[in-house]
Amino acid sequence: MSSSSSSIQGKDNTTTNVSAVPETHDGSEPLRDISGDVIEDGLRRGLKGRQFVIIALGSIIGPGCFYGLGYGIYEAGPLGLLIGFSVVGASMWILMQSVGEVATLFPVHGGFVEHCDRFVDPALSFAVSWLYYFMWSVFLASDWNNATVFLQFWIPETAVPVWAWYILIFVFFSILTTMGVNFYGEIEYYFGMFKFLSLIVLFFISILANVGAFGNGYVGFRYWKEPYGPIQNGVNGFGQVFVMAAAYYVGTEIVSVAAGESKNPQRDVPRATNSILYRILVVFIGMSFFQGLICPSTSDDLVHPGSKTASSPFTIGFTLAGWKSSAHFVNAIILIAFVSAANGVVYIQSRTLYSLALKRKAPSFFAITTARGVPYVAILFSNMWGFLGLMSLQTTAGSLFSYFTSFGGTAAYIAWAVITFVQLRGFTVFETPFNYQSFIASYISIPVFLLMFVGYKWWFKTKWVPLDSIDFSGRLVRSIEEEDNIKKRSWARKALEVLKD
Repeated sequence: MSSSSSSIQGKDNTTTNVSAVPETHDGSEPLRDISGDVIEDGLRRGLKGRQFVIIALGSIIGPGCFYGLGYGIYEAGPLGLLIGFSVVGASMWILMQSVGEVATLFPVHGGFVEHCDRFVDPALSFAVSWLYYFMWSVFLASDWNNATVFLQFWIPETAVPVWAWYILIFVFFSILTTMGVNFYGEIEYYFGMFKFLSLIVLFFISILANVGAFGNGYVGFRYWKEPYGPIQNGVNGFGQVFVMAAAYYVGTEIVSVAAGESKNPQRDVPRATNSILYRILVVFIGMSFFQGLICPSTSDDLVHPGSKTASSPFTIGFTLAGWKSSAHFVNAIILIAFVSAANGVVYIQSRTLYSLALKRKAPSFFAITTARGVPYVAILFSNMWGFLGLMSLQTTAGSLFSYFTSFGGTAAYIAWAVITFVQLRGFTVFETPFNYQSFIASYISIPVFLLMFVGYKWWFKTKWVPLDSIDFSGRLVRSIEEEDNIKKRSWARKALEVLKD
């Protein structure tokens, strides 16, 4: 399936771009519905440009961002959380250049999983597609679990049991997610705008709480210093944050999946890809900074493996600053974000499953669509994965959150590695006539890396270090006097001292 775009020159010598319209295999005009939208392989290209950009910016930002980042503060401290999310954010920006390039040229259903089938190997596509699907299924269950935790803030379990909430949530999203891609795009547009404005408001309130506007005094960078500490649990804490960051950043690549239903992917995908920088800076790095600024890492109300209930770092920080009823305000925002996030998760799930069914890598009935291009079978089946969250009845909500985050974060890194590998296939250098200069420029880094690795290994006869032979010596062996000298010399310590109250 190829795509084309053209331009028309008017009488006043102005040029008007014509939306890129996919061609059918025989070159004829594609099928359209009554509204004029292209129907391609059963799905409708109905996402408008403004919807597409806001989906890239705000989709899949749910309870985890407002509530789950507390797990990172608990494990790694405020500075550890900020560094971890900054590093992964830089990696995500680089990854999205790969996503944007390929999705612009090949805006197909299934996104990068279909690109993997076309450019690498159907077996790799099968494996990464199902892993990606299971990852989102786990995240859906995590969102449902988080939502019930916050609903119980107002309505206790004695009034409405957890399983009843799950049934209500299933019915609600079964209706919401089968309304069609136009409805999905429109609702995500307004939800996305709401979430971004809510974040700006929360950041502003965080500043007020930090300077003592609620009556409990100036905070400054108090929680970045002892006895709280800017970094907790050393390397282990950083490791937890890197896995968790992947679990929250994943979904940014929705641009690739949604490109198959965009009205004009050649215009919209590059715009959405370029806007990802704001998602990284405002949402993830912004929330990491402000939540870590006002919330101590030692708070028992943060989510952690042993917690049965937990609060958002925003709620904890605002309450400590003197706003005692802040939980009502923050929890309301979180529940609205949950509706948007779960809606987006089911969108990605269903489109991935639909693409698998088209390629006969999943049962064919998952490719059934309505006349409006809604893959309702894949949607309803995907919604059912939310009931995995009922595992919380047999374990703590904090433990379940930890399990889901760990699985999802690891799966995210695998999916990102595949995306990068697909982009590195550099398909354009194999076009006829073959351009050996472009081929060398595209791939010279690979043999250079291998040559350096193999050459050093052969010359020095090095051996791969077995896991049970890793040398962990040198940790925590310095004397107290040496530690004191290091603290005095540390530029980071000196910088933190400048931030005293």
